[in-house]
Amino acid sequence: MARTMRGASADALADLTSILVGKLGGGADASRIGDDLFTVSSLLRSEAALRRVVTDVSVDAPAKKNLVTGLLAGKVDEVSLDLVGEAVSRRWTVSRDLADALETLSEVAVVRSAGTESGRLADELFAFGQAVNDNPGLRDALSDPSRSVEDKSALVRGLLEGKALPATITLATQSLAGTYRTVAAALATYQQVAAEVHGERVATVRVAHPLAEADRQRLADALSRQYGRPIQLNVVIDPEVIGGLRVEIGDDVIDGTVETRLADARRKLAG
Repeated sequence: MARTMRGASADALADLTSILVGKLGGGADASRIGDDLFTVSSLLRSEAALRRVVTDVSVDAPAKKNLVTGLLAGKVDEVSLDLVGEAVSRRWTVSRDLADALETLSEVAVVRSAGTESGRLADELFAFGQAVNDNPGLRDALSDPSRSVEDKSALVRGLLEGKALPATITLATQSLAGTYRTVAAALATYQQVAAEVHGERVATVRVAHPLAEADRQRLADALSRQYGRPIQLNVVIDPEVIGGLRVEIGDDVIDGTVETRLADARRKLAG
């Protein structure tokens, strides 16, 4: 799921996100910036010496900016270069947080490249994640360490091109990079980012049978009132759910399944 940063890193990421949103609001190319920042985050992960220098608190911020400018000028968008310069001038709790933060900014930029279709983007990411989970052959192909990332990316593009938003395809291929624990974890994080940009939170609802539209709406309305913001429902049909439903919103779990209620009743009887 979404990465958690602490201390100086959390403050730096919040500041950089505000700068990014401001740049995008001013008309910067969100798709290009998303690609650039993901590329730079990958570079920092692969080049340990560079990562150490640009996160070293004993090195002056101007020197760090000059270093990344020399490396990246002409290779990335000017806005991307400015963001990276801002990033290396900040303090980071641990060295790896810089690359993680740039990847998070990349995700925000790609989501914002979808514009008013961020809701559709979240739906497509969820649908692709479900396809991966429900198709063992596809899941194995995308997790096979013997296949290159380029090969896996070609497979994903073949499945999605002409059917999904460009932002969906970008994030689906980005999920293959291995920076999250699994492809499913990456896709779940991207859904959260898309929902937040759309002003929503994501609720995963596990049920034994599909919900009627009226029931979906009642549940969404109830959760929206409880959390004080719109809730996007991702409904998962789970045969292990005998009846009722289980709702997961971030770290919150509302378990109203029959199995859980029966277990509660048994504990009360035993006590």
